[in-house]
Amino acid sequence: MASNVDIVIKRPKKGGHEAHHGGAWKVAYADFVTAMMAFFLLLWLLNATTEEQKRGISDYFAPSSVSQSPSGAGSILGGRAISAPGAMTSGTSSPSVSVPLSPSEGKSDFESKGDDAASTDPGRERDRDITEEEAREVLAKREEEQFKEAEAELREAIAKAPDLQSIQENLLIDRTPEGLRIQIVDQEGKPMFPLGSARIDERLQALMGKIASVVEKLPNRISVTGHTDALQFRGSRQGYGNWELSSDRALASRRALISGGMPTERVAMVVGRAAEEPLVPEEPNDARNRRISIVVLRQANDKPKGQGAAQFRPDWTGPRVR
Repeated sequence: MASNVDIVIKRPKKGGHEAHHGGAWKVAYADFVTAMMAFFLLLWLLNATTEEQKRGISDYFAPSSVSQSPSGAGSILGGRAISAPGAMTSGTSSPSVSVPLSPSEGKSDFESKGDDAASTDPGRERDRDITEEEAREVLAKREEEQFKEAEAELREAIAKAPDLQSIQENLLIDRTPEGLRIQIVDQEGKPMFPLGSARIDERLQALMGKIASVVEKLPNRISVTGHTDALQFRGSRQGYGNWELSSDRALASRRALISGGMPTERVAMVVGRAAEEPLVPEEPNDARNRRISIVVLRQANDKPKGQGAAQFRPDWTGPRVR
């Protein structure tokens, strides 16, 4: 009996190589070509750039750290508090002193001359934080230069004044640990003050004007001290002696300096010392012991005795002498 069932034989068609792997190889090949292009670009850059350009590229991708400290104090401020002049001092900030080394407006002639050297060196830092000891050394050198210029200017001004030619030998200028000392000394037969008096004559007033015109250019404060010889003072007023006389002469000199242009707040101290500090110790009665001593105080010494820091109120004019 014949079968009417059709027999169908299915033969599956095998796909090609591309159908088996798909298109993933194209992506891998593109990545390989890109990597090779980047590699050859890198080789070209290494050959075409200078050492400085290479360091710049390296710093761009891996910037150097500003702080070497891994702690929180290694940030921008380095753990220090911001303190401005006039603000309350922070007790947690590290001790440092900021000294401007570049010329700035509003400085005196002597200060600007001392700063001109800094502007000639373009590689020098303009402002930097330095230690207190380094700051004192900088200030000491600057003050010494200013004192030399002030002494030369004062001597030149007196030499050019015809009315002061006769009293040039009465002027002594030197430098002491306290600062620049200007002494107006009596000579035998040529007193700067009338005997037993604190009255200033025209010659002494003119000399004080010259001193004030030079000293007022400096930023330092001054002290004025009166001295007498050891001769016992005999005046008409009872209880008035060398202490009172030396104090009155110091105060009269202060007034003469202010009249000559010295700002009032620049006078830090007015003292009468009588015969306690003679200029000629071996001859206490010598006329040269009678003198007025004007000291341009060094900034490190510009402080009242017994205090550890030079801090003055702008309106403070020193202790009063009665």
